[in-house]
Amino acid sequence: MRHTLPIAPQFYVTAPQPCPYLDGRMERKLFTALQGEGAERLNNSLSQQGFRRSQNVLYRPSCAECSACLSARIDVSAFRLSKSQARTLKRNARLVRKATSPWATEDQYALFRRYLDARHADGGMADMDVFEFAAMIEETPIRSRVVEYADPEAPDGMSLTGVSLTDVLEDGLSMVYSFYAPDQPKASLGTYMILDHIQIAREAGLPYVYLGYWVPGSQKMGYKAKFSGLEIYVGGAWEKMGDPESYFPETHPLSTDPIAEQVANISLPDRRPTSK
Repeated sequence: MRHTLPIAPQFYVTAPQPCPYLDGRMERKLFTALQGEGAERLNNSLSQQGFRRSQNVLYRPSCAECSACLSARIDVSAFRLSKSQARTLKRNARLVRKATSPWATEDQYALFRRYLDARHADGGMADMDVFEFAAMIEETPIRSRVVEYADPEAPDGMSLTGVSLTDVLEDGLSMVYSFYAPDQPKASLGTYMILDHIQIAREAGLPYVYLGYWVPGSQKMGYKAKFSGLEIYVGGAWEKMGDPESYFPETHPLSTDPIAEQVANISLPDRRPTSK
């Protein structure tokens, strides 16, 4: 029997599990497979609707009584460098950037393990082995890059200091996952990599840098609110972020629309073949 991909993407919901951002909450995700000839267009379209990519899956939070997770992106044209961010750029000016195809290396995994052990030892990735790490980096059906940052002044020469797995969308860069040397807190390496991606996007004429989710009430996600030009996806549309203190993570039984209604409101790309 011949099997073909369905005409339209099929959406599913994960089983509830403990929320990694807010204590005492349960998270649930709406997701679909990212595959086939239309993967690039689907990723572009759903990224603009608050979805994120993980390997060959696109997902968006769909918790039963909570809507705290808000997809966030930086409007490159509206971004203005703060004094502290200018100091971060100056502090890391020596770092050398190299963008490569999505290929995992031993140096990347060693840095990844150091980062997890120091920052997220009890997180969902804590037990990820080298093969799972390679899958995270390499299993991508779309245009992706690994952006590495190395320190030429390190004692061992060109020491790998930071890594970002980055997707290239039609309207911006999506920082899928980033990690960096955890023993340099004063360097603000996470902030530096975002600032550098803003510069990359600006040079490429791309209007946005997608950062994943901002979660009011979560200390882990608080740094994203420090970037000017930040937009968040609320009620089916992107809007300029206001005062971070004005967003609340309270639960409510009507916080999230029923799954069927959410799926019905997703705008899908035209799946007809493009002419050449």
